[in-house]
Amino acid sequence: MKFYSKNRRKSAAAALLVMVMLLSACGGKQTASQGQTDSGAAPAVQGASAQGGELTYALATSPDTLDPHRSGLAVAVRVIRTIYDSLVVQLPDNTIKPWLATEWTISDDGLSYTFKLRKDVKFQDGTPFNAEAVKFNFDRILDPATKAANAAALLQPYKSSEVIDEYTIKLNLSTPSRAFLGNLSQALLGIVSPTAAKQYGDQLGQHPVGTGPFKFVKWDENADIKVERNPDYAWAPEIVTNTGAPYLDGIDFKIVPEEATRIGSVQSKQVLAAETVPPQNILTLKKDPNFQLLQANTLGLPYTLFFNQERAPWNELKARQAVQLAVDVDAIVKTLYLGTYERAWSPLTPGTFGYDPSLENSVKPDIAKANQLLDELGWVKGADGVRTKDGKKLALHYVDGTPNREKRNDIAVMVQQQLKQIGVDVEVEITKDVRTVVYTNGNYDLYGNSQVNSDPNALYSFYHSYDPKSRPTLPRLASPEVDKWLEEGRVEKDDAKREELYQKIQHYIIDNAVILPIYVFPYTVAASKSVQGLTFDSLGYPLFNDVSLQK
Repeated sequence: MKFYSKNRRKSAAAALLVMVMLLSACGGKQTASQGQTDSGAAPAVQGASAQGGELTYALATSPDTLDPHRSGLAVAVRVIRTIYDSLVVQLPDNTIKPWLATEWTISDDGLSYTFKLRKDVKFQDGTPFNAEAVKFNFDRILDPATKAANAAALLQPYKSSEVIDEYTIKLNLSTPSRAFLGNLSQALLGIVSPTAAKQYGDQLGQHPVGTGPFKFVKWDENADIKVERNPDYAWAPEIVTNTGAPYLDGIDFKIVPEEATRIGSVQSKQVLAAETVPPQNILTLKKDPNFQLLQANTLGLPYTLFFNQERAPWNELKARQAVQLAVDVDAIVKTLYLGTYERAWSPLTPGTFGYDPSLENSVKPDIAKANQLLDELGWVKGADGVRTKDGKKLALHYVDGTPNREKRNDIAVMVQQQLKQIGVDVEVEITKDVRTVVYTNGNYDLYGNSQVNSDPNALYSFYHSYDPKSRPTLPRLASPEVDKWLEEGRVEKDDAKREELYQKIQHYIIDNAVILPIYVFPYTVAASKSVQGLTFDSLGYPLFNDVSLQK
C-alpha cells in the first residue's frame, strides 16, 4: 500500500472554509475540525494577510513541560504545536497526508511503515532533519529514562526503526495497528531536535527545539511563555493555508488560571485572545460586536467519571448501577454549562470513529430503581439518611484535582447532593496531587478524566485489563470480552467490522455502569476582531500559521 505526496492545499483549505461557514453560531453538533465564530462566519483566511505583530493568548493553566514526549496535559499542546512538527497530518475528513514525511508504504502484514522524508527541513538550532533524527525521537520515547507520558501510549506498538538511507526510515511494530498512522500526526509525537535533547536531557521541556513555525524564546513560570516567528519555515501541512513562515512576529502565551481575569483581560484588551471561555461568558460574547467566539468540539474520550472496581462496594454491578440511575447528568450539564456543552453518553465523543449514537438517551434518572438496587444489596438507610451494612456506611470517595478546571469541582458537589437521595455518603477530596492519590495509591472510588484522541483505540489504555502492579487503569476493569474486542479493534482492516467492535465495547461499558460519561468539551477562544485566521486542527487544538493581526 503506497501513499504519495501531491499538494492540494488550495482545495483542502477551501473545503475547510466551506465547512466552517456552513455552521451556525452555537447550535448543533460539530467535530473538532469544525471551528466557528460567534456570527457563524469562518475565521478569516486572507490572500494577503497583515505581517508582523505579537499575538497575546491567555491559557487557562500552565503547561507541565514543553517536551512533547513527557507532557501529559492538553494545555501544553497549545504551545507544543507551535514549536514542533509531525511526520504526517490528519485532515478534517480523517485522511492522513504528508508533513515532514513526503510518502510512505505499509507492509502487507501491517508490521512496518517505510517513510520518505523531506530533504529541505532543519531544526531551529540548525540540526539537519533526517532519518536518524526520527529514529532518535521514537527510540527516546521508548527509553524508560525519558519518562514518556502520553507519547508512549500513542507510539504503541512501535518497537524499533531502521535507517534505510539519510531520508528513508522504516518503523517496525510488534503488532499491526489501525491507529498508528493517525497517532503519528499528534503533537505529542512531534519531532524534537536530537542535539537539544542530548544537550538539555531532562530539561528539554524548558529549552524546546523543533522544526515548527515558531521558535521558543522564554518561559517565566506561572506567568507566560513566548515564541517567535521561525523565518526559515517552509513546510507547513495542508491543513493550513500559509505554507511558509507565520505572519505573526510571535506569540505571548499568558498563563491566567482565574476565569474572570482571563476573559476580562480580553474584554479590557490586555490580551487579544483567551481560551476556555466560561459558559456565562460564551452567551455574553456571542452578542458583543467587538469580539468573536471561536469554538471546536474535541474528539476522543469525553469528561468521564470512572468507578474504581477494585474497591467495595463499587465492584458490584448493582451498586454502580444505583449511582448511574441517581446521578442526573442532564441537570449537571445544563446547570453548570448553560447549554454551551453537550452531554456525553458514551466512552467516546461524537465525531470519533465508531461512536454509537444509539446510546444517546439510553440511561435516564430513576431514583426509585436506584434505591431498590441498594436495598437488594442489603444497604439500609439510617436515621440520618445514610445507608449502612455490617456496621459500615455506604461511602463513595470522589477525588478531583485543583484548580476548578471546566467546573469539574462543581460537578463533584452536585453529584454529592444527588447521591444523598439514595443514601450514599459522598466524600469529596480536592487535591493538587492527583498523580499520587489516584494513579499511585488508587485511593478513590470515583475520579474524572478525559482524553483528546483521533482514534477509538484510545479506549485500550483505559479499559484493557492490566496487571495492577504495573499499570492499573482508571476503572480497574478486568473483562476478557472487552479485552478481546479491544485487541481485535486495533488490527481490524474492515471499517464496518471495526466500527461494530467499538460499538460492542461502548455498550458493555454503559450496560455495566463502568463509567458515568458527563460532557463533551468544546474548546473555546474569545478573541478581538483584529485576530484573523485562527483555526483548529482535527482534534480541536488551535493553529497559528494563518493568524494575522488586522488594524
